[in-house]
Amino acid sequence: MELRKQDVRNISPDVPNDWFVPKQQNQQAGEAVVRPSLSYWKDSWHRLLKNKLAMAGLIFLIFLAIFAIFGPLLSPHSVETQRLTEQNLPPSGKYWFGTDDLGRDVFTRTAYGARISLFVGLMAAMIDFIIGVVYGGIAGYKGGRTDNLMMRFVEILYGLPYLLVVILVMVVIGPGLTTIILALSITGWVGMARIVRGQVLQIKNYEFVLASKTFGTSAARIIRKNLLPNTMGPIIVQMTLTIPSAIFAEAFLSFIGLGIQAPHASWGVMANDGLSTILSGYWWRLFFPTLFISLTMFAFNVLGDGLQDALDPKLRR
Repeated sequence: MELRKQDVRNISPDVPNDWFVPKQQNQQAGEAVVRPSLSYWKDSWHRLLKNKLAMAGLIFLIFLAIFAIFGPLLSPHSVETQRLTEQNLPPSGKYWFGTDDLGRDVFTRTAYGARISLFVGLMAAMIDFIIGVVYGGIAGYKGGRTDNLMMRFVEILYGLPYLLVVILVMVVIGPGLTTIILALSITGWVGMARIVRGQVLQIKNYEFVLASKTFGTSAARIIRKNLLPNTMGPIIVQMTLTIPSAIFAEAFLSFIGLGIQAPHASWGVMANDGLSTILSGYWWRLFFPTLFISLTMFAFNVLGDGLQDALDPKLRR
């Protein structure tokens, strides 16, 4: 039974009258936005800022880019200048990272190695992006028999060992920077194509895509304007994971003598040269190139994990 105001007053005379005054509703205050509206990319950036490990990786990569661009300019020593009277000197005020067996400055060569590694990684990622997005977008949008044929070809390439294909190409064509990028791109775009194809298969049945089809929009415009912008999150994450794979592959190929050749500076070449002298006590020759390889791989991977969490629409509040 519903209690009336008079019944409550009879039960407890001390109850104030203002308890039973209806609260005045302000329509303007009710419609006010409590939390500012954020776009998808701004909200993702704010969530990425909260990931301290991913931000640490991003800061290191910015530092690495600055080091690669301006590092050789800060050093008074040339990358290929040999000083046979200053062989295998330890790190000091004159030679910050020491010298190698030909008297060359390790700091300057490490900076040039950063240039090569970042260039190879970024170029391989861009080629994978272009081929993978176009191939996967067409396969996912067309569907049916076209999709089956295109994906069977992808599965054949995916089944081939990645490094084995790269080594075979390097042996046939010959070592060099262009050859490395070409070899890394032959099968490197397969993962990007599979991700884009899966995203397009899901998004192409959404209402806004069906509305575009109803208005007679061409397939190329639908893919470019409707499908690809909504798949950029997974694409960006895949690119951040492709770059460290290409950097490691370049360092490995240079280490075994199939990549960048001496006297050019590369982290893999420097690690190979330093490995043979580690027992002689020249630890700096192996330490600095391997340190930069490890930190670069770690930074890209934690940044990729952070972007994966930040760009996930399910975690958006």
